[in-house]
Order: sequence, then C-alpha cells, then structure tokens
Amino acid sequence: RSEINSNSKHLRVLDLRLSDAGTYICESGSHRVSISLHVFKLTISLDGHFLPNEVPELTLMQNSSHTLPDLNITLFNSNNNIVRPTSLENKTRQKYILKLKQLEATDSGTWMCHVQSASPLINQNISFDVKVLGFQNTDLERKYATADSTVILSWHLNFQKIKWKEGFTGQLNWKQQESATAHELLDFNVTARGEQHETKKSSRFQVEIRKPESTIELKLPKVHFNHSGQYQCQLAYNRRYVQSKIELVVMKVSANPAGPLPRGAEMTLTCQVSSPLPSNAHLRWERVNGTQMDIKKSKQNEVKVEVNVSAAGLWNCHLIEENDKKISLNYHVEEAPVWISYVIIGASIGGSVLVFGLACLCIISGISWQRRRQRAKRMARARQYLLENKTCQCQQ
Repeated sequence: RSEINSNSKHLRVLDLRLSDAGTYICESGSHRVSISLHVFKLTISLDGHFLPNEVPELTLMQNSSHTLPDLNITLFNSNNNIVRPTSLENKTRQKYILKLKQLEATDSGTWMCHVQSASPLINQNISFDVKVLGFQNTDLERKYATADSTVILSWHLNFQKIKWKEGFTGQLNWKQQESATAHELLDFNVTARGEQHETKKSSRFQVEIRKPESTIELKLPKVHFNHSGQYQCQLAYNRRYVQSKIELVVMKVSANPAGPLPRGAEMTLTCQVSSPLPSNAHLRWERVNGTQMDIKKSKQNEVKVEVNVSAAGLWNCHLIEENDKKISLNYHVEEAPVWISYVIIGASIGGSVLVFGLACLCIISGISWQRRRQRAKRMARARQYLLENKTCQCQQ
C-alpha cells in the first residue's frame, strides 16, 4: 500500500488506515528527518443512505503516536450551514460519536466535518456524502377541487440527483376513507443506474411517471365526488419505507328543486364536500351584491351548508381555510318566465277544480247508491210481508 517516488523521494501511502498513524523517519547519510502522521477516520451510519426522518450517526476516530488532542468538531450541511449535533460522546478522545437531527429530503448532498485543535495544530476538513431518498411533498397534503374540474396530483422524487448503491421500489395507492381498503394504482421500480419501470394496476385513473423530472403524476380529467380520498405514494429501500399522502377533497353544489325559480316559490341551494373539513375550514354561501343577511356558514365538522332562496340571483359557495378562499363554485338562480308561472297557477287551479269535481261526483254517487240500497230494502220487506199474509179468494 506504499510507494516511493525515486526522484522526489516522496513516500505515498494508499488506502490509509488508523493503524498507519505514527512516526515516519527518512534517513540519508547522516541526515535524519522524522514526521508524525495523525490519521482521522470518519464513518456514517447506513453507509450514508437514508430515508426522511431517520437520524444519522457520525463516528470520528483519531490515532497518533503522540498524546491524542481534544478535538473541536464543527459540521456543515450541503448548504454550508452549521449543523448542531443532538448529542456528542467523547470518552477516550480516540472516538467521537455525533448524533444528528432527523433528516429531510432537502438535506441530500456533500457535508463537511471541520476538525480543529490548538496543540498540536490541526485544521482539517473531511467531506462525506448524505443521501436522502424522499419527496418534496409534505407528509400529508390536502388538495381541494370542484366537481367536473381537472385535477393533477404530483409526487416529486429526488433520486435523479443521487447515485444509489441499490435500486428501490414504490407503489401508488388510493382509498376513499382511512378505514377503507386500499386500491393499488401503480407499481414502479428504479434500478441503481436510474432506470425506471412501471406497471399500471388500474384503468380507472390516468397515472404516469414523467421521467426527466422524476415526478409521479396522477391526472383526473373530470373529477367526481367518488374520486375523493387519500392518495398515498410509498417508497421502499433496503426494507425501509417512506410515504407521502395527498388527501383530495371534492366540492359540489346543487339545487332543490332544480331549474328556474317560479315567482313566489322557494328553492334550497346545497353546497357539499366529500369529507369532513379541518377545524380551521368551513363552507360559506353568499349572494353576489347581497347583504349580510344573504350569508350562510357551515358549522364545525359539517360537510354541507344549505340556504333557502326565494328570488333570482347569483350565489357563490366558498371553501375557506384560515380566511383563505381555497375553491369556489357559483349557482345562478334564474327566474321562470311569466307564462310558466301562469301555467303553474292554471295547473294548480285546474288541479284543484278537478279534485273538487271528483269529490262532488264521489258524494253524489254515494248518495244515489245509498238511496238505491234503501229502496231495495223496502221492496224486500214488502215482498216478505205479502208472503206471510197470503190469502185465497174464490170466485162466486
């Protein structure tokens, strides 16, 4: 593992180890020069390959032929910002163990360990790689959409910027509720060389991986109420898992009865979401150019809000989260033409007359039937009387 340059007489030691530390002496005739070699070894847990929320552990060891100094260690992340270890163990000065905070996907890159000592004078930088496979999405992201709109759900991966020792696999699942059965939409795997392969599991959704950007994209061209729920993308690396969820909440509006509003009639407008809202969100109906009396808010944990309308106008339903309007849907209440109102009034009057006529007919028929029944009873009694008092008269 060592070689000497015959011209410069430099000694080169390859694959340096802690045991190589010590005093090296170079002799040439009566000249003798000694050099003390101080060796550092820095290792990182899991070979520097992590998933989000995992905690790295750094081990710094030193060896020298002289008394080991007390080291001052400073860590810098890939953005050249100082990172404070959560704990630092140093019992023998030969071994330092540093535990860091939980990692995020953005922590990937080359880190620096700066080692200092006053006696002997040491000012050494040791670089090491931290690789974090993960998503740019948050752990649970909520996305709101209106019925019949186009929705795109995306998970941005960072594996294109990182060279992995091994490949990893992933899958995309969907379930409408937390307790419901998950439906697998997509299986994919990425090799150590970055090659991607995917297998679609469902024809109900349009799922694709955009390879240049390493983005898993789910497209719903015309979202429906039953498309709502939790969409979860999960990655598996070396029997460890990380996942990112997107909760899709769909909003729709409807009217009962549907259609134009006749004069003097009333209509109920309903605004509804597919799943319960967080405590800081609510639904609100409001009439355009209306007053405070034309505003109706949903209560906490309510999934719908209704408002009664008796006049034509434009109404908007807003989904508001912390005073921020996330999505809105409008419903235009149209007034029915006058002839429709007349038709409805005429139909109502005609219906009333018809009902009254049928009632009168039923009463008259009932009275006639009762009279016929009584007449039949009287005739039956008369025949019975004649039979009981029958006499025979002879002709003289």
